[in-house]
Amino acid sequence: MTSAELRSTWSLASIYALRMLGLFLVMPVFVLEARHYPGGDDAALIGLAMGVYGLTQALLQLPLGLASDRLGRKPVILAGLAVFAIGSLVAAWAPSLHWLVVGRALQGAGAISAAVTALLADLTRDQVRTKSMALIGISIALMFVLSLVLAPLLTPLIGLAGLFAITGGLALTGMAVVAWVVPPEPAEHRLQPRGGLRQVLANRELLRVDLGVFVLHAVQIAMWMAVPTLLVQAGIETAGHWQVYLPAVVVSLLIMGGFLFRLERRGYFRAVYLGTVALMVLVQLGFLGSLGQPSLWALGLLLTLYFVGFNTQEASQPSLVSQIAPAAQRGAALGVYNTLMSLGIFSGGLLGGLVLRGWGAQGLFVACSGLMLLWLLLAWPMKAPASSRR
Repeated sequence: MTSAELRSTWSLASIYALRMLGLFLVMPVFVLEARHYPGGDDAALIGLAMGVYGLTQALLQLPLGLASDRLGRKPVILAGLAVFAIGSLVAAWAPSLHWLVVGRALQGAGAISAAVTALLADLTRDQVRTKSMALIGISIALMFVLSLVLAPLLTPLIGLAGLFAITGGLALTGMAVVAWVVPPEPAEHRLQPRGGLRQVLANRELLRVDLGVFVLHAVQIAMWMAVPTLLVQAGIETAGHWQVYLPAVVVSLLIMGGFLFRLERRGYFRAVYLGTVALMVLVQLGFLGSLGQPSLWALGLLLTLYFVGFNTQEASQPSLVSQIAPAAQRGAALGVYNTLMSLGIFSGGLLGGLVLRGWGAQGLFVACSGLMLLWLLLAWPMKAPASSRR
């Protein structure tokens, strides 16, 4: 990677990291803390508050992705971060669960993922783009680890409201990075004719990835409505959950970087992609088998395997979209991709809450297993991009 590509990658990764740290900080404790708000006795309403962020993301990812094709990436990113910061402050102030829903919805309206990913694709060459996307994926994973450590420690001191206030501050910091550190979009890309949605929506390979990101994030949100309770049943109080999460994520990153990415570079992209999906199917079945008397060691192993699959997919999927889509359609393609990601977040929160209320944790993990299996079957005919083939 050139020095310009390194600067682009690390600055855009820092924007992702700051934004995702704010989102991840509340995830490990949200379900437990939301119960203390007026209206917190309704599991479905808690699920809505957790997942409505994904609904507003879904509504705005595509329009903002298209806008970044036409108006430029950086103006759209700055505007999205400003809205995200406002939503964070509303959530910090929220006196009830209903106001918390409003704040989370505003957070989701800052839908910048498509614009950020498209700008990174604009600023990097094809042969290094997977590495750039992987570094962003690793930064997201590291923020997830950090949030798992910090959230249980900070929550007793500042509460859920304080976590949202920190989130707002991180968004403002991200705006400063965009303004003063991130390189501008290349002039030649701004002059290219821009494609519409028709070509993007007609591309079967793109649609396979879009389905995958929907399932990946729906299951992530849904399963986290039950995993904290399993850890409590295994004998670990909420403040100590990081002791399980941290080693699980760190080990998964070592496996991903030291083994799986090497296989991808040697031409086994399809095998790694499908193998990690199959791995997450087995993990959901493992959680299902752990109900009743969960073992701490079993839960730790399952979480490690889950993070291997999740982190590998987080790094591979956006790179795959940017390689499949022509440069003139990247904003649109990544807008569709991030729309499906956001719909997955929303669906995982809302439907996860409904399934948990109606059928308990057993029904939740059965549903998650079924979704993962459906993804595996529909992704099976996929073709690796030309740069990743053996």
